[in-house]
Amino acid sequence: MNVASRWIHRWSVVMLCLAVMTIGAYAPAEDQTASAGGYEALRTHPFLPPDFDEEVFASLWTVWPEPERSAAEKADNATRRQLTFSYYGLIPDTAAVGSNTLGLHAEALKPSPLGYVVDARGQWTMNCLACHGGKVAGQVIPGLPNSHIALQTLTEDVRTVKLQQGKMLSHLDLGSLKVPLGSSNGTTNAVIFGVALGSLRNPDMSLNLTRGLPPLLHHDVDAPPFWNVRKKKSLYADGHSPKTPRPLMQFILLPQVNLAKLTEWEPQFADILAWIESLEPPKYPFEIDLTLAARGERVFIDNCARCHGTYGADGEYEQKTIELDEVGTDPLRFRSLTREQRQGVKDSWLSRFGVDLVEVDPIGYVAPPLDGIWASAPYFHNGSVPTLWHVLHPETRPIVWKRTEDGYDREQVGLEIETFDEVPSSVKNAVHRRRYFNTQLPGKSAAGHTFPSVLNEDEKGELLQYLKTL
Repeated sequence: MNVASRWIHRWSVVMLCLAVMTIGAYAPAEDQTASAGGYEALRTHPFLPPDFDEEVFASLWTVWPEPERSAAEKADNATRRQLTFSYYGLIPDTAAVGSNTLGLHAEALKPSPLGYVVDARGQWTMNCLACHGGKVAGQVIPGLPNSHIALQTLTEDVRTVKLQQGKMLSHLDLGSLKVPLGSSNGTTNAVIFGVALGSLRNPDMSLNLTRGLPPLLHHDVDAPPFWNVRKKKSLYADGHSPKTPRPLMQFILLPQVNLAKLTEWEPQFADILAWIESLEPPKYPFEIDLTLAARGERVFIDNCARCHGTYGADGEYEQKTIELDEVGTDPLRFRSLTREQRQGVKDSWLSRFGVDLVEVDPIGYVAPPLDGIWASAPYFHNGSVPTLWHVLHPETRPIVWKRTEDGYDREQVGLEIETFDEVPSSVKNAVHRRRYFNTQLPGKSAAGHTFPSVLNEDEKGELLQYLKTL
């Protein structure tokens, strides 16, 4: 690779990383004003450059494959907009029409996107709710992982339409030419965005474009539910990062964002964190066999509480990291960060130069709290297991599965799916292939967490009912 090519590659990666803002967790706060201000900041403040405009969005259907393109062509404008949201896994803001706009024809923007700020010029800018604002059984819940998001497909189509319209390409359009955004709908390569951006900064956050990008171990991750953040003492699947606003700001480290700008925006991120920790898990809306659930609580205490804590009025959660060899889930996420990269966080502004605790040598994955577990399918850090029944039956986990959009499996508690031995050979188009979760791909294994294998079928049934109550 010559010098010019290296610079193009580096700049593409930088531009990609500027686009995606996946917020993990933050320090506790009880100030309701701060919490409300945090949600307002997310919905109205574009911390990143815009991704595309309303004209581009309205034309995306023209580059779809069949049969989706013909269906959109025959639809009226309102229906076509709804089809576009569904096609890309965009979640509508059901709280208020146009609440995320700054005056641009709110009535014409039905539905408005939960995961984007849309300004008065019709510019769409991603916010963290693109990945952390989802829906379950058709119900929109801010803070729920967006298991529908099709970021790779959306970005490819935006780039194509922009070229057709003669418009400039953005950071995400260019960066995705070098860095994958997600090989399955509902997952992203978010960890690597932070790695790449961090590699271009000195410890004091001054820009250093002479530093080379490290090897990038691409992998898909499933966003965690925000409402469990309040119980956790550190961030991310390996628990290496302190639970403060600054680690979240690594995802907005554009070259033009200097320390003064980071300092200016830090209070807003503290408010965003306050909002996250104010969230409550949703209650299971369907039937629960309370007799079985009562017996299931004892099964849980005897077999699961050691790692995941206890629940109810006297519940306790002590965050524990389980060694990789013991939990046995896919190791690619764990290996994607090196000791040197974690040390870089410890030595930098992101942790107040080591004042905030950074775990440089984690041993595995954090066993998360299970509040609202019924709503946050698919399971594991890579989103490889579609239902709680499959979590409890490791030997039956599907090799390949495909979900419906809003269906919910009340029996197995999780996504409504079809299962396959492989992606059907008739599915040739990359857009359609991303709708299948293939556990045989790197980083996407559904193996591990075989602890429920010691339970008999009655105990598993009782435990499944109990998990609905959390």
